[in-house]
Amino acid sequence: MLNVDVPPPLAPNPNVKKVIKYIILAAIVLAVFCGGFVVGKQTAVCNVCKPETVDFSLFWDAYTKLKGHFINPDDITDQKIMYGAIEGMTKSLGDPYTSFFDPEQAKAFEQELSGSFEGIGVEVAMKEGQLTVVSPLKNTPGEKAGLKAGDQIIRINNESTADITTEEAVNLIRGKGGTSVTLTIFREGWDQTKDISIIRATIKIPSMEWELKDGDVAYIRLYQFNQALSGDFKKAASEILSSSAKKIVLDMRNNPGGYLEICQEIAGWFMERGQIVTIEDFGKAKGQEQYLTKGNASLAEFPIVVLVNNGSASASEILAGALHDNRNVKLIGEKTFGKGSVQEVVDLQDGDSFLKITIAKWLTPKGVSISDVGLNPDITVEAGEDTAQDPQLAKALEIIKDLH
Repeated sequence: MLNVDVPPPLAPNPNVKKVIKYIILAAIVLAVFCGGFVVGKQTAVCNVCKPETVDFSLFWDAYTKLKGHFINPDDITDQKIMYGAIEGMTKSLGDPYTSFFDPEQAKAFEQELSGSFEGIGVEVAMKEGQLTVVSPLKNTPGEKAGLKAGDQIIRINNESTADITTEEAVNLIRGKGGTSVTLTIFREGWDQTKDISIIRATIKIPSMEWELKDGDVAYIRLYQFNQALSGDFKKAASEILSSSAKKIVLDMRNNPGGYLEICQEIAGWFMERGQIVTIEDFGKAKGQEQYLTKGNASLAEFPIVVLVNNGSASASEILAGALHDNRNVKLIGEKTFGKGSVQEVVDLQDGDSFLKITIAKWLTPKGVSISDVGLNPDITVEAGEDTAQDPQLAKALEIIKDLH
């Protein structure tokens, strides 16, 4: 489910039908290479590579020998060879978030962004070289099976996840509703791994919910910055403003991220117009770009605290960092995931596949990098093993009580 931001359009490019920047999801499970590269019988064209620096005869030498020597030559197709070559290019960069989506993977990705797909409802990403659960989504088979943020996935259906890409893992985990997948999990504090069998289902991702607590506290739970959140939050904000609520607890625990555009919009309810939501850092060569609030700031006067944990990633980290830096809002809970790199999605010329390329890193308004580091809470509260209790929410309600 990788998580995803949609910033203002970039300069037109004839090879790009759509451009999406991801804060993601890493992902997202939910749950995958040089433009203008054309396969012909004996011809290779690369529009961006200089012939004097790249010798493509080696590629064609390998291609010809595979066709001539492989035991099952009928299994070799030009399309399969091309997709494999592109996938190999992205893997060679050593960046877990730069990847290739073939047409089937691209279709599944689009379904995920629409908020519905078949699988187990768990966001995954690479962390320190290990496939890791970012967060299980609410009321999904993954959550009900007991998966937790930070769980390491060692095997999928007994297939090792060593050297696997996030997208390959997503393809293995997803599947038709009613079928099962077995994940071999290792969790901090365990002595050994455990096999967890999960029945897949159709996953519908909620955007948010809210309720009134203690008479005057609006408890807002954001599950994901998906397309539905914009309208859902507008409706909720109207209800909150018409209620007896005077304070807000914003809960973004296990929120794997989503669209940057939506994150900006939500920030605009809590912050004054024109304040920095996040900074996109392209490195020394290209500099930085700021993303500012554009909303009506209707909730900007409400005292607020924010709940986060190690399942809070990308867009949720951006919003938490923006509120912390601009309004000195306290973050309560556990250190966040640290998904702070920016991915750009660029369509390839076949119209059905695309690349997801890391192009920058996200910084908080004060210039603190989120990538690989995450945000440290101002008040650390462990979740505990008793799921019937919620010490983190209890602490948030305790703190917000004294804020005016």
